[in-house]
This record gives sequence, structure tokens and C-alpha cells, in this order.
Amino acid sequence: MDSDEFGLPTETDVFEEIAKSEQQIKVTTQTRRYGKKITLVEGFDKHVDIKATAKRLKEELACGGTAKNGVVELQGDHRKKVKPILVKLGFAEEVISD
Repeated sequence: MDSDEFGLPTETDVFEEIAKSEQQIKVTTQTRRYGKKITLVEGFDKHVDIKATAKRLKEELACGGTAKNGVVELQGDHRKKVKPILVKLGFAEEVISD
């Protein structure tokens, strides 16, 4: 989180925290060519930094992936591991469905 010179959260930080608690995130898997599985994390609204979220997920899960069109694609089947990481990133547990 960015903060101003007094250590207080900035307006954009507060806005992003509110946005994180008001969305419906869905975690699914899809099978691609040659039987490769990918995990899709979708339902982010425009107020959440999806690229930073994708980067943190990829780091935590030690996998490759991308963020495009409002969807985070992760290589491999990570359905069970994604939810605790998103909660740690500040998303409400109630808004994440798998």
C-alpha cells in the first residue's frame, strides 16, 4: 500500500480496499491443448490492480501466467491454493467462489 508522508493511506488505497470487498471473484480451471490445465481467476473490477494481483499470485504459487481482459490465467491447477492467497492480499473470503 502506498501512503502519504504521514503514514496515512492515500485516497486510491482506500478506494482499492473498498473495491476488494465488493466484488465476486470466481476461480475455475480449464483444459487447454495437450491436456494442460490452467486456473482462471475472474471477476475483478476496474479499481483493482489486476497486473499486481497476477504478479503476487504467480510468485506465491511459483507458476507462470498472465493477466488479460480482466482475467488472471495461471499455469496449472491451483484452485485450492488461490483463495488463501487472495484473502492474504486483502480480498474478503465471502466474495471468492470456486
